[in-house]
Amino acid sequence: MNAAGVSPGGQHGQDHLGQKRDPHDLASRRQYRSLQARNKMLSGVPDMDTEQLNVKNRKMRVCVATCNRADYSKLAPVMFALRDDPDMDLQVVVMGSHLIDDYGSTYRMIQQDEFEVDGFLHTIVRGEDEASMAESVGLALVKLPDVLVRLKPDLLIVHGDRFDALSLATCAALMNVRILHIEGGEVSGTIDDSIRHSITKLSHYHACCTDRARRRLLSMCEDNDHILLAGCPTYDKLLSCNEKNYDNVLSKWVGEGVKPKDFIIALQHPVTTDIKGSLKMFDLMLDALLEFNVKTLVLFPNIDAGSKEMTRMIRLRGLEHHPNFSLAKHVPYDQFIILLANTGCLIGNSSAGIREAGAFGTPVINLGNRQIGREAGENVLHVRDADTKGKILHAVNLQFQKQFPCSYIYGDGHAVQRIMKFIHKIKNDLEKPIQKSFIFPPMKDTVSQDIDHILETQSALAVDLGGTNLRVAIISQQGEILHKMSELTPATYEQRMDLLVRMLVEATSKAVELSCRILGIGISTGGRVNPHEGMVLHSTKILEEWSSIDLRTPISSKLHLPVWVDNDGNCAALGEKKFGKGKGSEDFITLIVGTGIGGGIVLNNELVHGANFCAAELGHISVSMDGPDCMCGSSGCVESYASGIALQREAKKLHDADELLVPGVHLREGEEVTGKHVIQAAQLGNKKAEKVVETACEALGLAVCTLLHTVNPSHIILCGHLAPHYVDGVREVIQRRALPSAASSIQIMVSDLEEPALLGAASIVLEYATRRIY
Repeated sequence: MNAAGVSPGGQHGQDHLGQKRDPHDLASRRQYRSLQARNKMLSGVPDMDTEQLNVKNRKMRVCVATCNRADYSKLAPVMFALRDDPDMDLQVVVMGSHLIDDYGSTYRMIQQDEFEVDGFLHTIVRGEDEASMAESVGLALVKLPDVLVRLKPDLLIVHGDRFDALSLATCAALMNVRILHIEGGEVSGTIDDSIRHSITKLSHYHACCTDRARRRLLSMCEDNDHILLAGCPTYDKLLSCNEKNYDNVLSKWVGEGVKPKDFIIALQHPVTTDIKGSLKMFDLMLDALLEFNVKTLVLFPNIDAGSKEMTRMIRLRGLEHHPNFSLAKHVPYDQFIILLANTGCLIGNSSAGIREAGAFGTPVINLGNRQIGREAGENVLHVRDADTKGKILHAVNLQFQKQFPCSYIYGDGHAVQRIMKFIHKIKNDLEKPIQKSFIFPPMKDTVSQDIDHILETQSALAVDLGGTNLRVAIISQQGEILHKMSELTPATYEQRMDLLVRMLVEATSKAVELSCRILGIGISTGGRVNPHEGMVLHSTKILEEWSSIDLRTPISSKLHLPVWVDNDGNCAALGEKKFGKGKGSEDFITLIVGTGIGGGIVLNNELVHGANFCAAELGHISVSMDGPDCMCGSSGCVESYASGIALQREAKKLHDADELLVPGVHLREGEEVTGKHVIQAAQLGNKKAEKVVETACEALGLAVCTLLHTVNPSHIILCGHLAPHYVDGVREVIQRRALPSAASSIQIMVSDLEEPALLGAASIVLEYATRRIY
């Protein structure tokens, strides 16, 4: 008898009073749970809510529920890692077809792996038709609450797209248990898609296998912070197996003396949305394999509606006694992957043909539409309309004994390591509210019938926090600057924050006068920024006392508005994307040439932040091995040649040597020499000033060449007050120094935007649905 009171053989157990209890009697179960709660209260045992408060001081309870042989192969590597982790308390629930002899009694695998099982649940209603599948979901929903009440898991791990898993996710979601879904976001082409996506919506966290699956989850409005691109856990074992150790495996499952590539594996499951069609396809497949006349291992189908009829077809043909055929209810996974690596062909509609077979380059024939939506390698030949024996036989002749390049679409062998790190991160979330949030795409606001609302202009408060000036603006949805304020940036953190909040409060009052509805606040600031947290991590030397600064929390708390923060270069790129010359372009770079040099990179319509938020530090592209010192501490950076500060340095040198001023260039008394004076002098024929500007153009052009050869954008947008003076020189350098293929297609242009950083900060707010990338 196991801990759940039910033996694997299926006999109902007794409750803790020693009385027989019918698990299907709802009244009995409610009474039982009520008695459990009362006993806990009397004994002083803390309830689930109380224990959540102490989660940091105890092991995290992670429940893994496995329903069939297929999901156990994916879950087992994670279960081993959880069992070995001193911070985790693994709980195991076994249910579904694991406990049915006709499907191999595969619960024995779990026992052989020495996992302590916390509950065996008989949840399958036999019949193998649509009604029995629905009844099985209901039966599982009746039995699972007792198990979850008893185990009190902090996290339930659910795999895949089976109807059993839907029961698990539904029950856990209703009982406020966090759910980690493995293999969400995939598409297979049957009712499994509806089940898988339903589980996704019920789940709080997701570990997916491919980037395409991750993108689908994002398109389903799931939170990017709760999605892990892990790869498939089976690949951790699959890529480390010795597929050459095949002699005993082939002899056991296919026959004595069978050599690698001399046999076929047939594995086909019913398609519950087209049972009649899938039965016909299975019938034709068996006929084709009989005619092809090579050794064939036939694995019995899963428990879906239609499987009983498929089994009947196998037996009516007498395949159990046919010399070329071997039949198996279940093959242990470590032996199955050896068979898969050495077979001449896999035929059917199993996901193993799409996922695992690719890692060995094994030829696969996928029949019908069951896996048609999955990413597949060149080893897979689809026969979508397998309506004749001849068509299937032709496919077998094409694929049998071919060898294809190995592909690793679904994993690199490190999935479990990533998933365990993710689970440890989830442990830190256990004291947060469990309610999941969705990131919805942009949509039109409903229009109120209130006349004041109708007349309001949707707007953003934009902040450009620079080393010299602190500016706040009200910017409309169309990019019109409706109101702008500017003050000198204070020297200290306290003064700076006080002034910023005061200006924002004043701007919100002005917004009311202008009939503007403020959607949020976007802040552009210098330095390295973590946009996910709204933190300035490390600032430039221009802004002192501006590192490890939380900008979001105090401002959002004071003004009761959402706040987004990003680096000024990134904001300039976003401003160009929404309002400027980057509009409609998927790949471009914005390069700011002003006091310093910075910028932002947009690739595939997304802003690039980098692993540590250091992407697009374009001013520190090295253009010389022994150039002038840069403010970053290095030397030879493009900023040390072409920034406003660099031009000012050269202008002062010329002025000190009496070589700057020419007719038309004037310095008022007390006026400081700046970069604009050297540009004016160059325009008026000062040869030495011309040389300074040419050197700056050369350096900037070399940096742009590096970007062209690295990123290959469609165009580069120069902005900042120096941009018009550099654009022609940069174009000339590109023609001389860049690869012809890169130089011929790139467009170098000057921004038309008056305030790119302010407009970019506003665009973050106005395009709030894209916050998943911030």
